[in-house]
Amino acid sequence: MATHRDIAARRTLALVGPSAAGKTSLAEALLWKAGAIGTPGSVERGSTVSDHDPLEKRALRSLNAALVHFEHQGIRTHLIDTPGAGDLLGQSLPALEAVETAAIVINASAGIEPMAVRMMEWAKERGRDRIIVVNRIDAQGVNLEALVAQIQAAFGKECLPVNLPSQRGERVIDCFYHLTDDGPPPDFSSIEAAHRALVEQVVEVDAAFTERYLNEGDVAPQELHAPLEQAMREGHLIPICFVSARTGAGVVELLDVIEKLLPDPTESNPPEFLEGEGAAAKPMQAVVDPAKHVLAHVFKITQDPYVGKMGVMRVHQGTITRDSQLYVGDSRRPFKVGHLFMLQGKELKEVPKAVPGDLCAIAKVEELHFDAVLHDAPEDAHIHLKPLDFPVPVHGLAISPKRRGDEQRLHDILLKLVSEDPCLKVEHAAQTNETVVYGLGELHLRTLLERLTEIHNCQVETRPPRIAYRETITAPAEGHHRHKKQTGGAGQFGEVFLRIEPLPRGSGYEFVDEVKGGAIPHNFMPAVEKGVRLAMEQGVVAGYPVVDLKVVVYDGKHHAVDSKEIAFVSAAKKALAAAVQSARPCVLEPIVHVEIAAPEHNIGDITGDLASRRGQVSGTQSSNVGALTVLAQAPLSELASYQSRLNSLTGGQGRYTIAFSHYEPVPPTVQSQLASQYKVKDDA
Repeated sequence: MATHRDIAARRTLALVGPSAAGKTSLAEALLWKAGAIGTPGSVERGSTVSDHDPLEKRALRSLNAALVHFEHQGIRTHLIDTPGAGDLLGQSLPALEAVETAAIVINASAGIEPMAVRMMEWAKERGRDRIIVVNRIDAQGVNLEALVAQIQAAFGKECLPVNLPSQRGERVIDCFYHLTDDGPPPDFSSIEAAHRALVEQVVEVDAAFTERYLNEGDVAPQELHAPLEQAMREGHLIPICFVSARTGAGVVELLDVIEKLLPDPTESNPPEFLEGEGAAAKPMQAVVDPAKHVLAHVFKITQDPYVGKMGVMRVHQGTITRDSQLYVGDSRRPFKVGHLFMLQGKELKEVPKAVPGDLCAIAKVEELHFDAVLHDAPEDAHIHLKPLDFPVPVHGLAISPKRRGDEQRLHDILLKLVSEDPCLKVEHAAQTNETVVYGLGELHLRTLLERLTEIHNCQVETRPPRIAYRETITAPAEGHHRHKKQTGGAGQFGEVFLRIEPLPRGSGYEFVDEVKGGAIPHNFMPAVEKGVRLAMEQGVVAGYPVVDLKVVVYDGKHHAVDSKEIAFVSAAKKALAAAVQSARPCVLEPIVHVEIAAPEHNIGDITGDLASRRGQVSGTQSSNVGALTVLAQAPLSELASYQSRLNSLTGGQGRYTIAFSHYEPVPPTVQSQLASQYKVKDDA
């Protein structure tokens, strides 16, 4: 049976931050120095433990969150190496829920990049302990003293070095536990000054230690473990560490920081579990005790062609063993744990049990899904985690199989890929009869297409999704049509008189029967309404659904022998089309709310570009350090490939989100263009 000492020997850490900061190389260096691998791999050679996916090896960048683990000095560390691209937040954000500590990795040459700022904010919001790891300290021309000042300006004075680099980044010196005179050059912070700043920051959270420090002048670092953990838990201290993953400088010292300073599962902020649904949901706290009933959550789903569906989970409470009976959420049927794995990149290592603080995986359980809570007590059925606030996927791509008959296969594969990534969404647009995949950006969708073709061998065709325009009317009008067809035998006859009038935007459709005296027999009225609905679905002006109108059928004629349902369907369709053409019709387009975060000096270019796209800026608000957020509304049709334009305007530092707002009439020139395109298509 696991003990509390076993749990105290666990550390969980996620490497997060921008692309090209060296997270994967750092993970490799940690594995090597801890003795978990014999030789460090290389991203360029495609030989790292983390980047094992063929697409990652070819792209020379991380595309998935990868789990590794190592044991050093009696401490087991679970580490998640996350991708740094903003398009791949569906992989990196869930990692924050599975760990005690978020390590924001910064490239010493590039400085503080937007993704580092975003991950700091997200980690703070979710209550994670945070450390900053400055990598590539041996790069030419870096000014580490200036970088520390930038870090403190961006994230606060609570960011303090716990070790300091030598002049050329050849080695790193501890300034918290083991003081030495062989330190950095005098123009950087001295060992003594850095040590004093750390101690003063830590003792501030404990009145007794503060008084002792003021009276005695110093406190032994070994006595400060509890207040240090409290300071990190409250965000009162964010340690800064220096490393070079390339040379190994500072990597052993980082292992020392992980083992001595970072929290074990009992010392961190508890995960935000909720019990119940909606407004009635109440916070509840997992108890980090291996003897309690089980609580775990699935933070990653993979679909392995050989292993099948696999759920990667964090254990928060209780002990999971092989043969454990677990429930998924509110399911009433338990499943049996057949195999329990720890992950080392693509390698699966079977383990007999998992305790609080462990990251492990269960395979071949179809009920598993992202964010599922696993438990072994039926009374825990309504416990779930507070949802992550993921960015809205706004980049759409219409997709179809190249080979006829592969529609169902493509659908099944897309569902698997969406289950792996909470920032992917697939919709079938009924009005345009298209399957549309939405992601966070061009890299996100390109990676999806590569997985479809190379991993799942499904060849597809893509095109920009058709904008979901609508048609409506702006004035009342009347329509009439007589359908008469005689072909030797029984004929077809039906005549319909109707009038239409506009309804307020968003009202939909209203059908009224005002026929008197049986001019249209009651049994034919459903056929009349069917014809009206068909005309509305097919569109009149430009081939888009007609919305927000009231249809009143007030007269008609029938024939005792020749009248049939099909005749009244046809008559009603053409009567409605005639009425719409006379009712000053207009085409409506979707307008979206847009929020664009970008460096302050780019805001003028962005607002000018939005104006050229028929956008209206409603204001700006402060965002991160040196950044602003532009608030605007714009037609969705004008934002196709907007991320590429935003990258051009901001040097790749801008990001945006959109959300549907309302429909508005398109300009007359756009309506004429859409109508002419529909006429050409209709004639063809």
